[in-house]
Amino acid sequence: MSNLTVMTQQHTGRTVITVSGDMDLQTCPQLAEVTSTIPLAGATPYLDLSDVSSMDSSGLNLLVLLRRRLHTEGGDLTITGLQSQPARLLQLSRADELFTAGTTAAGSDEALSA
Repeated sequence: MSNLTVMTQQHTGRTVITVSGDMDLQTCPQLAEVTSTIPLAGATPYLDLSDVSSMDSSGLNLLVLLRRRLHTEGGDLTITGLQSQPARLLQLSRADELFTAGTTAAGSDEALSA
């Protein structure tokens, strides 16, 4: 059984969503529920995936849907901390083309920005 922990922090001008665990068929509904309750209109949330070592197509789908929702509402999504397997999944599926390179709010870590 997969475990997922989601923590949301509100900062001035941004929201940080920290995800720990696997993003898969079992855990993505929990993450989708959390992200659906966060007001994102015109915002730039930071999705910290540094503690996500594994992602399947459900996780990939969730990222694409979240990106679509944000663009519809006039916001952007920044993904930080991608480990090798999730990064490789984005690359193989060509979903990495939906995101551009950027930095985190602190300006120190590599990130993907939608």
